[in-house]
Amino acid sequence: MIGPLFAADVVMLSRVQFALTIMFHYLFPPLTIGLGVVLVWLGFQFVRTGDPLYRQAQKFWTKIFALNFALGVSTGIVMEFEFGTNWAVYSEFVGDVFGSALAAEGVFAFFLESGFLAVLVFGWNRVGPRVHFLSTCLVSLGSMFSAVWIVVANSWQQTPAGHHVVPVFRRGQPWVIDGAPVLRAEIVDFWAMVFNPSSAVRLAHVLTGSFIVGGALVCSVGAFYLLRGRHAEFARRSLTGGLVVLTVGSLAALATGHLSAEYVYAYQPAKLAAFEGHFETGRGDMTLVGWPDPAANTNRYAVAVPGMYGILLKGDPNATVVGLDRFRPEDRPPLAVPFVSYRIMAGVGSYLIVLSLAGCYFRWRGTLFEKRWMLRLFVVTILPALAANHAGWVAAEVGRQPWIVHPTVAWTGGAPGEGDVVTGPDGKVTYDEKQALRTTAAVSRAVTEGQVVASIIGFGAVYALLGVIWLWVLHHKIQEGPDLPDAPAPPADGLTGFFDSAAERPAFAASMTEAKEAAPAPREGTP
Repeated sequence: MIGPLFAADVVMLSRVQFALTIMFHYLFPPLTIGLGVVLVWLGFQFVRTGDPLYRQAQKFWTKIFALNFALGVSTGIVMEFEFGTNWAVYSEFVGDVFGSALAAEGVFAFFLESGFLAVLVFGWNRVGPRVHFLSTCLVSLGSMFSAVWIVVANSWQQTPAGHHVVPVFRRGQPWVIDGAPVLRAEIVDFWAMVFNPSSAVRLAHVLTGSFIVGGALVCSVGAFYLLRGRHAEFARRSLTGGLVVLTVGSLAALATGHLSAEYVYAYQPAKLAAFEGHFETGRGDMTLVGWPDPAANTNRYAVAVPGMYGILLKGDPNATVVGLDRFRPEDRPPLAVPFVSYRIMAGVGSYLIVLSLAGCYFRWRGTLFEKRWMLRLFVVTILPALAANHAGWVAAEVGRQPWIVHPTVAWTGGAPGEGDVVTGPDGKVTYDEKQALRTTAAVSRAVTEGQVVASIIGFGAVYALLGVIWLWVLHHKIQEGPDLPDAPAPPADGLTGFFDSAAERPAFAASMTEAKEAAPAPREGTP
């Protein structure tokens, strides 16, 4: 690939720029995915029971869903431009792979989600309850499809498959910069690229994290209303439904997280060694708390469980676990950020499991709604849930360094994760860098330090404004609360179809986040 680092500050500033924009953007996808599941549950309950309270609850949460959907779309577009402006070499290398995945997201996910969102938001009394429920399911499915293709693209960077690397030609000749050929990855097996070794388990982990966030938000608002003595029945049902989603998500995240760690060890052993602060190959002790000191190759102030790392990975406390000593210093990830963020994710995940199971126990006993101390915990649960989601991604992306597209790791046992890593004469892993891309080599060569700083300031100002608007609107919607009076009976299925509903101009078309009733029909004889 293109040679050594030519502007370290530009690389770091570009990473900071992308980190800030994607971390702000990632507030919204987990919320829409998680809330989509809640909307499906509420819609199903209304179709099953006919209880109008479920319909009013679905209307309230649809407002919150639409708000987050709008912010998610507007903040997500920016990152695709950053690929071209700040990461031109990266875009050249992964363009064939990312182009396919992002095109699939647009075709299979975005149009599905945004098309049926109109029916979800504006079709309350214009389509029948079963048709509206179908639209709710398709919107929720579309939000998950979007996650599918983004995770596929990102997972390919972690565990590339289904491609080959070829030189880029310009005017019939290989394109050479500074004496090195410019290379790009081309897909040779689309489905092998989609189902690369880590995509399925990472997708499952992302979705379970989204369920946690959606369930936590619903629990938070329901508990808030109960503490304030407002909308009591709505709050009890919201807290119960959110608790179910939160509990399922928390327990599933434990399982998918364990599987994800096994895949990380098999395909990116240096990353998992950084997560655990495992410096020397040998018995794997699990460090619960501590501080990694790479100069001394040890964890300061460590509290560890002997052999637990080996038990979780191989079922044997005395199993040999690959450490950072198998990798050259320039091939190791930085330690402090992934070490700390990994523990934030795992610690918050453990807390949410305990909280959700305790909540389920008290709900079963019929005492949850009277335990004000637990309701206060649920009110703030959305904050650690979002923090855990972000910490997990920070650990995964910083732990992948110094690679933006990770190279293949060979093992002595043949299969990934079996035996020891294959090393060179110096006892260190030797990577085939023609099959990978270092982060330092991936940036745009024409971008200057000042340009990146200016863009960070500009994005920061715009995103700060968007953040204030989002919080203000979200606060307003929650303070306003649900519209609890019984809604007029919806028309029977078949009386109004999709095209009739779309053709009729709603009186409230100016607001996507207001799920309002249709205007009343004029009385007979009225002009």
